[in-house]
Amino acid sequence: MNGTRPDDTARSRVAALLDRLSTALAARVAVDRRALAAFRIGLGAVLLADLAARSRSLTAFYTDAGVLPRRALFADYVGTLSVHALVGEPWAVALVFAVAGAAALALCVGYRTRLATAVSWLLLLSLHARNPMVLNAGDDLLLALLFWSLVLPLGARWSVDAVRRADARDGGAEGTDPATEGDAGAPALSATETAVANVATMAVLAQVLVMYLTNAVHKFESELWMSGEAVVYVMQADQFSYLLGNYLADFSLLLRAFTVLWVALLFASPLLLLLTGVPRAALASLFVGMHLGMAVTIRVGLFPIIVVVGFLPFFQTPIWDAVERVVDRLNWAGGVSRWRDRCVSVARRLNAVDAALPRPIGAERLTALRSGGLGGGLARGRVLFTTVLPYAFLVLILLSSAASVGYAEVPDPAEDALDTVEMSQSWQMFAPDPIHTTRWVVAVGALEDGTERDVYRDAAVSFDRPERAETTYRTSRWRKYLKNVDGADNENHRSYLANYLCGDWNRTHETNVETVTIYRAYERTNPYNGTVEAANEYELIEYDCSGAFIQNE
Repeated sequence: MNGTRPDDTARSRVAALLDRLSTALAARVAVDRRALAAFRIGLGAVLLADLAARSRSLTAFYTDAGVLPRRALFADYVGTLSVHALVGEPWAVALVFAVAGAAALALCVGYRTRLATAVSWLLLLSLHARNPMVLNAGDDLLLALLFWSLVLPLGARWSVDAVRRADARDGGAEGTDPATEGDAGAPALSATETAVANVATMAVLAQVLVMYLTNAVHKFESELWMSGEAVVYVMQADQFSYLLGNYLADFSLLLRAFTVLWVALLFASPLLLLLTGVPRAALASLFVGMHLGMAVTIRVGLFPIIVVVGFLPFFQTPIWDAVERVVDRLNWAGGVSRWRDRCVSVARRLNAVDAALPRPIGAERLTALRSGGLGGGLARGRVLFTTVLPYAFLVLILLSSAASVGYAEVPDPAEDALDTVEMSQSWQMFAPDPIHTTRWVVAVGALEDGTERDVYRDAAVSFDRPERAETTYRTSRWRKYLKNVDGADNENHRSYLANYLCGDWNRTHETNVETVTIYRAYERTNPYNGTVEAANEYELIEYDCSGAFIQNE
């Protein structure tokens, strides 16, 4: 009598369950290649914008004539590795900025995409190491997104590399340069011609989700956030508010509604991974809308735009298909086709120039080795780079996120690995308690002629609250830097700042400054009745411009 053994039935049921789980997981981590292309373009554009914004304070923040000369950097941050710190002259730092800009532009157009991504990531890591005092959450997120981009097929669509691969196929070529291969990556959990689902796509989605979940837990510990009043108070700190934010401070009911909506979205963020298709896109669009609103109300640098770029992979294939249908319905297809043809033409000319360049010494030998015994080693190395390491770092960022809110501990070796690539997860933006005190800096310079001048703002000395405190900061990075200088652990940086103000003033003015006394002034206002609850100023440092470099005593 024939029959099925119970253990065979149980095994088949387990296999079927695992297949369903694998399919469900693949559907949730699948990212359309068009989304990855838009993500790549967004990353490149943000990198260019970031470099342009930083260049406004290039001398102040990244050279020996600035607030953190290399002798101070290497003394306070032992073991710092930074290309930007090899030379302290502005021209040298500007040259590194230019190289980073070229890599970002190459990333935008998808030219040697993987190489451009790696160079962009390494130079951004170097830039962060050059002056940690000016970094914010947007910098951390941008670096993390670039890190995961190293193993994503960003060059698969809308890129110079894609044109090169298409031409190679049409011409009968049998391979492509691994450095430009858009689809090199970990074996897919589930992949189609349009979408890819692997550990890299899982990680880049999880990175955004981890940021929101960690921040949600921090905000849960805050009475102001949980009572719905946080944004009402934040808008009183007008060193942040600008544009539309200058007019919203008087609409407390609207701001309370925004607070409740934002907290609700934070706690609903796991749905970004659980949902798929149109429902996921609808939720992602709410987050995008909130961040675009943030971009025109509070001055936090490029953070909102970086987050919007980070959301592009959440829009799956049905959304991109719908976009293409809308383009066709609006009769834009002809214009899009002409624009695409021009881009392809430019890409082919660029590829022709690239092909005409002399190949590196030993390139033929390396190709032969790849096809021989070295091929197996390279394949194993690719598996390590594109599968094992991403899985390991995915586990580490989840562990670091849990540790930042007190639910886990990160072993020292793992913490060292995260610190090396700046991937530790904290995400305490405006949490647990939001900033609701207006703060500004007054740098009283005693000049040689006996007069006084605010040598930071080049204005008359006044401790009165400015009409708009936001305008007293040269850039949002200066605001972040000055906030960090005020920190209890950064006493040396007060000397570095005062020394910079002395040197900068004396280089640009006929009457030299002899001493600089830096104050932090503040005012806290009740948002409901407009009364001033606290106001004062306190001294950070009195600095003799002709004295020792560090004067903390």
